[in-house]
Amino acid sequence: MAAESTPLALPVLPLDDEVVLPGMVVPLDLSDSEVRAAVEAAQAAARTEPGKPRVLLVPRVDGTYAGTGVLGTVEQVGRLADGDPGALIRGRDRVRIGAGTTGPGAALWVEGTRIDETVPEPLPGHVSELVKEYKALATAWLRKRGAWQVVDRVQAIDDVSALADNSGYSPFLTTDQKVALLETTDPVARLKLATQQLRDHLAEQDVAETIAKDVQEGVDKQQREFLLRRQLEAVRKELRELNGEQEGEESDDYRARVEAADLPEKVREAALKEVDKLERSSDQSPEGSWIRTWLDTVLEMPWNERTEDAYDIRGAQAVLDAEHAGLADVKERITEYLAVRKRRGDRGLGVVGGRRGGAVLALVGPPGVGKTSLGESVAHAMGRTFVRVALGGVRDEAEIRGHRRTYVGALPGRIVRAIKEAGSMNPVVLLDEIDKVGSDFRGDPAAALLEVLDPAQNHTFRDHYLEVELDLSDVVFLATANVLEAIPEALLDRMELVRLDGYTEDEKVVIARDHLLPRQLERAGLGGDEVTIDEGALRRLAGEYTREAGVRTLERSVARLLRKVAAQHELGERELPFTVTADDLRDLIGRPHHVPESAQDPAERRTAVPGVATGLAVTGAGGDVLYVEASLADPETGASGLTLTGQLGDVMKESAQIALSFLRSHGAELELPVGDLRDRGVHIHFPAGAVPKDGPSAGVTMTTALASLLSGRLVRTDVAMTGEVSLTGRVLPIGGVKQKLLAAHRAGITTVVIPKRNEPDLDDVPAEVLDTLDVHAVTDVRQVLELALSPAVNGAAPEVPVAA
Repeated sequence: MAAESTPLALPVLPLDDEVVLPGMVVPLDLSDSEVRAAVEAAQAAARTEPGKPRVLLVPRVDGTYAGTGVLGTVEQVGRLADGDPGALIRGRDRVRIGAGTTGPGAALWVEGTRIDETVPEPLPGHVSELVKEYKALATAWLRKRGAWQVVDRVQAIDDVSALADNSGYSPFLTTDQKVALLETTDPVARLKLATQQLRDHLAEQDVAETIAKDVQEGVDKQQREFLLRRQLEAVRKELRELNGEQEGEESDDYRARVEAADLPEKVREAALKEVDKLERSSDQSPEGSWIRTWLDTVLEMPWNERTEDAYDIRGAQAVLDAEHAGLADVKERITEYLAVRKRRGDRGLGVVGGRRGGAVLALVGPPGVGKTSLGESVAHAMGRTFVRVALGGVRDEAEIRGHRRTYVGALPGRIVRAIKEAGSMNPVVLLDEIDKVGSDFRGDPAAALLEVLDPAQNHTFRDHYLEVELDLSDVVFLATANVLEAIPEALLDRMELVRLDGYTEDEKVVIARDHLLPRQLERAGLGGDEVTIDEGALRRLAGEYTREAGVRTLERSVARLLRKVAAQHELGERELPFTVTADDLRDLIGRPHHVPESAQDPAERRTAVPGVATGLAVTGAGGDVLYVEASLADPETGASGLTLTGQLGDVMKESAQIALSFLRSHGAELELPVGDLRDRGVHIHFPAGAVPKDGPSAGVTMTTALASLLSGRLVRTDVAMTGEVSLTGRVLPIGGVKQKLLAAHRAGITTVVIPKRNEPDLDDVPAEVLDTLDVHAVTDVRQVLELALSPAVNGAAPEVPVAA
């Protein structure tokens, strides 16, 4: 505990914002008048008293003196290191300041009482632990500063008061903290305070060192990256000089490119904003690479590039005729489009309401009829560039509209990439296999196409990647599909539908002669003067070796034929030049696969027995011939009811029920033994059982097959039929008349029965096909039976007519 002793009279030496604790030795500058006056007064008083001159060191903070000072002795007076006069003063004891008094000299004298700070021995346990903690903290701090010589001196201090006052040398303590140490007269409390101050400082120092280390590591990394980038720039500079390129900053280069490019005003503004961001971003920022990629894409787009349309309408029509046989509907539509474009341009109506006169056509038809190649012919006829966009299997909406730029590896959509690839804003874009587009958790690409294919909206199309308006109104979009029903209704509504229903045999011969044969001769390494295929061979190839709506299988057959001839020539088995005739086909490529029923032996024909009728159907590959077989179960089996086989849909099953019900109710009128229908089971089968079948158009065929079975009269081999039947026997209209008649023509059928209300559809059927067919338009199933069933001959087996 501290105790007060005898009063002292001492001159005051004020210390501005400084604190001296007992035990400290400090040099003071005597050029300060107050310091000099206090030292001189102490020296004058020392002449009459024994010992060294004594002063009272009192802290003065903001002009206010502290209540406690330190008795100091003037150890030496002389010159400081800088040459100014100074005094070396040692702090001795704490002194509590009292009232003012008088003394020699110009200094301020006060009375003070020395404070006794002795601590009883031995030290209590908690005080000893405090001493150890302080010494450990002080040692740790001194070692960090490298003050090894001071460590031993601190460790040698055993006095509690002196140990606490030793912290006065700490440079990290503020004046207020030192004043608090000075005014804490209890040595143990003072040591606690000094320990807490030292502990807080070490904690702050650890945090500061951690931050400094992290900052230093970051700075080192930046410096290393900066150095490497400088080296990279130097290498690039040398390469530019080696290649004769001009030097310039990347951002300046982009700004110059944007300003020099022929961009629409809004696109230019957006591009310049991105250049500003690029200039502000650091080299380490990932945003810089995004911006550069975006700017490259924008600058590569042909914003104001357009090809001049070839408004030679006759020339365009000649190009289409030369490159494609048939397809009159498509050629006519393209010719109409060009004619309207020419007239609008002549009258200054090229752009109306921001929109130009683009076109969106949907070419729907079976495979192999030339939908895809037609796109190139359209572009050729119009003098435009052509680009194909394959949509088969696309399931991601971003493939159409593009990805947001924030995604890694973001790209514009396929439409934008097609425009960039075409190099003009008015190309012919073929959206191939639009019916094969799917949807999943990534969105529905077909829905994203709604804006692209809408002539009223696509002049302001926005790609998610570009995020600027793109004018697609001058683009001619051609969409191809095999199945019309697979195209969403909203998407189909935006397109003009053009059907390609397949080729006639004559058209196939022309295509094979003018297009397929020259191409395959080149691929087989043969010249046109070395191998020729006469028209009879081509016609037989189209009629008996292939049966399809398109010409792909025909082309493969021609290729196979030419390969066989080339191989025989190389083996020395055949001399060139060589002309392939119809009689040579069997020896070269084997037997025909699709011999017409009319050309077969009468006993081998499917309709050689009662209960078999020939129908017509539409498939994904065009029209096809469909046979219907009917049989009655033996009465002894006890079977009853109707059995249907051949993988039939619900509508076709219902048509069979209707046919059976009609015959049961009108059998007597038709002179048919309808009792057999009630007592015996009826089985109707559609061959090619692995192929799904559905639709109402086989109603008349099933009715005819059942009537043939009951009457024992054969169905004429040369007759095929189509039409929906009602319970009253009315023949109702159906779809796909053109495809069905083309299929009948390919199969060698000569007589076709269709509903009366489908008679206007005959206008779409090529004239050369109608010339070979005897088409009967009927309204009642009784007319069908009269036409299709062979007449009975006195109860004997009916004579099967042979088609002409």
